[in-house]
Amino acid sequence: MDIARTAELVVGGRTYRYFPLAGLASEQELAAMPYAVRVLLENVARRAPDALPAVLRRARERTGQRSTAQDPTPQCEVPVHPNRVMLHDTTCLPALADFAGMRDGVAELGGDPARLQPAIPVDLTVDHSVIAEEYGTASAARNNLLIDFRRNRERYEFIKWAESSLADFRVVPPGTGIIHQVNMESLARVVWTDTRGTPPVLHPDLLVATDSHTPMINSIGVVGWGVGGLQAQAAMLGEPVVIPFPTVVGVRLRGRLRRGVTATDLALTATEVLRAHGVIDKFVEFFGEGATALGWADRAAVANMAPEYGATCAFFPFDDNALDYLALTGREPAHRDVVAEYLRAQGLYRTRAEPDPDYDEVVTLDLDAVEPSLAGPRLPHERVRLSEVPSTFRAAVGEQAATAGGFDEPVPAGGIAIASITSCTNTANPTLMVQAGLLARRALERGLRAKSWVKTSLSPGSRVVSDYLDAAGLLAPLAGTGFHLAGFGCMTCIGNSGPLHPGMDELVERGFVPTAVLSGNRNFAGRVNPKVPLAYLASPPLVVAYALAGSVLHDFTTTPIGRDRTGAPVHLADLWPSDDEVRQVVADHVRPELFQANTGRLREGTEHWRALSAPSGTRFPWDEGSTYIRRPPYLTGLARTPRTELGFRRGRVLLWLGDDVTTDHISPAGAIPADSAAGRYLRDRGTQPHDLNQYATRRSNHEVMLRGAFTNRAVVNRLLPTAEPGLGGRAHDASGERVLPVHDAAMSCREAGIPLVIVAGRNYGAGSSRDWAAKAQALLGVRAVVAENFERIHRSNLIGMGVLPLLFAPGESADDHGFRADDEIALSVPRRLVVGHNDVTMTVTGQDGAQRSLTTRLRLDSRSELDYLHHGGTLPYVVRGALT
Repeated sequence: MDIARTAELVVGGRTYRYFPLAGLASEQELAAMPYAVRVLLENVARRAPDALPAVLRRARERTGQRSTAQDPTPQCEVPVHPNRVMLHDTTCLPALADFAGMRDGVAELGGDPARLQPAIPVDLTVDHSVIAEEYGTASAARNNLLIDFRRNRERYEFIKWAESSLADFRVVPPGTGIIHQVNMESLARVVWTDTRGTPPVLHPDLLVATDSHTPMINSIGVVGWGVGGLQAQAAMLGEPVVIPFPTVVGVRLRGRLRRGVTATDLALTATEVLRAHGVIDKFVEFFGEGATALGWADRAAVANMAPEYGATCAFFPFDDNALDYLALTGREPAHRDVVAEYLRAQGLYRTRAEPDPDYDEVVTLDLDAVEPSLAGPRLPHERVRLSEVPSTFRAAVGEQAATAGGFDEPVPAGGIAIASITSCTNTANPTLMVQAGLLARRALERGLRAKSWVKTSLSPGSRVVSDYLDAAGLLAPLAGTGFHLAGFGCMTCIGNSGPLHPGMDELVERGFVPTAVLSGNRNFAGRVNPKVPLAYLASPPLVVAYALAGSVLHDFTTTPIGRDRTGAPVHLADLWPSDDEVRQVVADHVRPELFQANTGRLREGTEHWRALSAPSGTRFPWDEGSTYIRRPPYLTGLARTPRTELGFRRGRVLLWLGDDVTTDHISPAGAIPADSAAGRYLRDRGTQPHDLNQYATRRSNHEVMLRGAFTNRAVVNRLLPTAEPGLGGRAHDASGERVLPVHDAAMSCREAGIPLVIVAGRNYGAGSSRDWAAKAQALLGVRAVVAENFERIHRSNLIGMGVLPLLFAPGESADDHGFRADDEIALSVPRRLVVGHNDVTMTVTGQDGAQRSLTTRLRLDSRSELDYLHHGGTLPYVVRGALT
């Protein structure tokens, strides 16, 4: 540490040092910078001082002090060094398998595998595996967790190995909570204290995590964003997370939310507005009187939805509101004092007296114009007014008739198969959860409960939620209306919704199209459940209301939800609690001691977790018979030196896909069907059909994941005749004579030595930060993907697997080039790639020998990305680096 560049700060009689922003720029310059940029600037000054002049120059230029040079400003790299990494289990297990594979690779090339250790703290939250198998009973949560341990014991033992083998690797066990809610309530420090020197050094808490909803932590003034598993692994080993200097969009919030309007309504409105404005790959920062008055829980819902509107960060600068949250969640008074004094000293504590920063773009959102809303039926930015939901369903499905199906009454048109209070997006908000509980209590008092065909579940992101609901006397009425606790984890939000009611299952087989209503953050077709193609995102109290009504065609403004025991009609307005009532319940029962107790037992786990055993040693002992944990094939047989040629000849287009191909389409996360290729593979190896589990739990077994790639029913290969769309992706094999499932077709091409290309439209790779979406393509033999644009994390993941993410020229698309299945593809990649845009020539030779060329663009954001491509990916780069 360069003491000369630090300053001293005394808090509570203890001396600290810090890197003062005031030493980097004038007071006026700093005040003009967005708060998130100030945090990045401090990180670079402290951890990557060689890059500071360029980053500082770029920060000043954006405040109006631009150079008069005629040449455009070159791309500015920001090498960010997070002080911690967070992972959830379905991204962590593959990361741990990769870590173990890298140690093997180092050992096989003559290096010391013990050198591969995390350089910074790593926290794993096991929240993505538990499934809502059982519901509607008092024992549902307990039994779902028991099933989880039975199915995933091998995976959890692998995690136990990592706990003993990796330094600074800590686990939040199954059944505890959801990664982002755990981060907010317990793990985030806001200001980090580095005690490795004397005196300790203070700096902003800055993290990356392997989930795209990581920006939820931005709501309390912590900079953090989602990255792919490959980027996270590099960060764990001390590599910087290099990003382009961000464009920052200021969102001015004006006014206040009206009575009866919820944080969910605001989050869905903000998603619609910002998606329409265009904030992909940008930082968003909220300011204005409306932002100052907005509560921490409402901020969290808006920030959590950042990936749905496309932003990298959705930042609310730290202020009095955030400091109150630290007190509510039981952070120590001494630490709160350090946070406040440090942030004030650095100009990172926002007050009403502070001037608004200068933003690259400004969007205004009037809070008093927000109205009760849902989003759906297929995309999270498809906001609809509550009154418009029936028309959107009819537009998607057409007219639907009520259908008898073994229930006490016919299932109405628009019948709801799943109603779930789920996801940290909304369950972290006490106001929303208390609203749902009070509505349920009033419904129960009037004799109402969820319709029998609706699968109901309550899966909060923290045990604190059930604690305060129980203390307020609201957990029992939620259960009484059908919403028993089903577990603590992501569950329905990520597709772990489990089987439908058998009667509804039978109706689906007969052609009935059901719907889901959930308090989650994503509703892509089939994501919630493969048998439920339509879904609406809604606030927790509206989820309860829809479960009582049983249909999305219900008009809450004119039609009663039901009738009470006397036959009197019961309307939604009769059940909806007042804001004052909700506020009083929250004040009385959401207490610091609940959060303190939860944080104190955060890492204990259940008796089943504590009873798990695990192997020991630096290198993991792979079991070739395992159906969960296999050594990664991309880390076997590595050469000591990287490849020199990125281009190829005699390639072929495997798939021509359309717009909005998500990571769900590429690499599924939901239940493994018994009759699927992955299901047959597992059953052939002795796995019982009821234990096939989710694709997400099998991500450390490449054989399963490859067989699941592109099997989503929505995948349509435009290279095929319309008569052969198939169920899920299909493609021509190496001979060109047969049409097979994508896995089989790609394997035949690999055996024949044919490099493969995928062609797509807009927003390729949107959705979850799923590194297996990139790994699957690489292992299928895909060398390049050409699209109109890529989602940020997926583009990085492709590079992390050595796959070229190429862009069509501006204004062009695949339609302009008319690809055919029998075209031969050659790719010419410059030997000397540069940070920025690189022209890559694609030559297409038709069956008649005619050639045509098109120029695509390869965008590289950093020298690290250039290195990753040449090494065939991030992991081989790390292995070779460990040898020197």
